[in-house]
Amino acid sequence: MFPSREMAERELEIAGKLNQGPWIQHSINVGLAAEIIAEKCNDINPDKAYVLGLLHDIGRRYGISARRHGIDGYKFMMEKGWDEAARICLTHSFPVTDFDKEIGGNDMSEEESEFVIKYLSDIVYDDYDKLLIVCDSIADAQGFCMLEKRFVNTTRRYGTFPFTVERWNATFEMKEYFEQLMNCSIYDILPNVKETTFIDAPLWKPPVS
Repeated sequence: MFPSREMAERELEIAGKLNQGPWIQHSINVGLAAEIIAEKCNDINPDKAYVLGLLHDIGRRYGISARRHGIDGYKFMMEKGWDEAARICLTHSFPVTDFDKEIGGNDMSEEESEFVIKYLSDIVYDDYDKLLIVCDSIADAQGFCMLEKRFVNTTRRYGTFPFTVERWNATFEMKEYFEQLMNCSIYDILPNVKETTFIDAPLWKPPVS
């Protein structure tokens, strides 16, 4: 289950009032990118793709966090009965399905961590999981950009890890998968990629409380 476009937009609007930040526009752009790509693929529902993109970071409604925004979003979506949106809240952070290969610090409880580890081991990524991982990496708060820009941006914020390139390669493979389905480059169908890629936006950091 997943909500209507209107319900998803309303939930994001509420979340934006609870925790302001560039993540709101990022989420909107992820949803738009997912919809545009889905429209070029035969077996992917554009409305569902848009909604899942809109809600992938909804766990940030509870405040600034690292990994736990995924489990927070999962729990919130499950409370609503939207299990397909809940799934994306968890999977979008893991281009490699290994809990220990996530770049954010682990601020989940031990019980939550064990749940996510088992969850990831029990599923096989479908096209929506893959699509939202790609779109999370090509959409920022300014618009749509090349993967490389987002990779550098996140690396500047989180640092490098032994598995950094493995995550990059997994995301590139997913991008290429959709390009084969569409028979064109993702960058050919998303608007203003060149312009957004070369915007010199300041590096966002959480406000100091």
